[in-house]
Formats: sequence, structure tokens, C-alpha cells
Amino acid sequence: MKLYRYLTGPDDKNFCLRVTAALNQGWILYGGPTLSFNGQQTIAGQAIIKEVDGEFSQDMDLSSL
Repeated sequence: MKLYRYLTGPDDKNFCLRVTAALNQGWILYGGPTLSFNGQQTIAGQAIIKEVDGEFSQDMDLSSL
């Protein structure tokens, strides 16, 4: 099955570390990053996908896969 996540957060070191951790867990970038401004800081977003065995369930914790 294919999994999809959209990571968001302030455009800082911690966001980059979250994306890097996901890549090292087998996730793949899906499209380019997005940036927006909430009036105080720049917010980054990055879609990621991963192919895994098993069947989809609404109760899945995608951050642990």
C-alpha cells in the first residue's frame, strides 16, 4: 500500500531534521516544498510517500512507519 504524509512547521532546522529523519526511514519526497507566511514566521511544508506491505487502516500511525 502507498502511504502519504504532509509535514509542516516553521521553516527552521527542526523542520529540516524531521524531513531528513523521514527520508532515512524510507519515505520519498513527493513534489516540491511549499512555503507560506502566517504573519509571524515562514511555514514550510513537504509531502512524502512510502510503499509498505499490509492493508490500509484509519487507525494507522503514519509517523511510526
